[in-house]
Amino acid sequence: MNRRHAVLALALAAGLGLSAPARAADANTVYLDTKDGRITIELRPEIAPKHAQQLKTLIKRGFYDGLKFHRVIDGFMAQTGDPKGNGTGGSDLPNIPAEFSSAPFKRGTVGMARSQDPNSANSQFFICLADAPFLNNQYTVVGVVTSGMDVVDKIKKAASGAPGGTVQNPDKIVKMQLAEGAK
Repeated sequence: MNRRHAVLALALAAGLGLSAPARAADANTVYLDTKDGRITIELRPEIAPKHAQQLKTLIKRGFYDGLKFHRVIDGFMAQTGDPKGNGTGGSDLPNIPAEFSSAPFKRGTVGMARSQDPNSANSQFFICLADAPFLNNQYTVVGVVTSGMDVVDKIKKAASGAPGGTVQNPDKIVKMQLAEGAK
């Protein structure tokens, strides 16, 4: 190995250079902080580009900071992203057309919440607490939890029999940010 290659190898080993794939990963990595810790989500723009972009836009605005996990059903999912906190709200951005894919809804999958209209996703999303194959090809997969499922599991659940999985005194998102701009 010549001197130039040795210097390059040392620089890379020291983390002084990021490859294009590493920069792309950072651009699609989301940190969602709760009172119990951090959840890391990898957005999937290759299968849901419009949904991933909408989330990024809202994250950069600080839209999600302080929002409630208003609907949490044990053994199913934890839902957030509604500024009204009751499942009926969204952002001031337009709704997004469905981007269904073959990606399955498994534990840790992040999906976009919507009304009966498949093209009504806006700002609300959910994290699967367990596999949910009945959602496949019915909802848009927008990401996956890559670390922090132990934190997801600690999100306060609705009481058994609570209508619609509504949580009383729900947990909140403390801060949600993109890794590339994280402090």
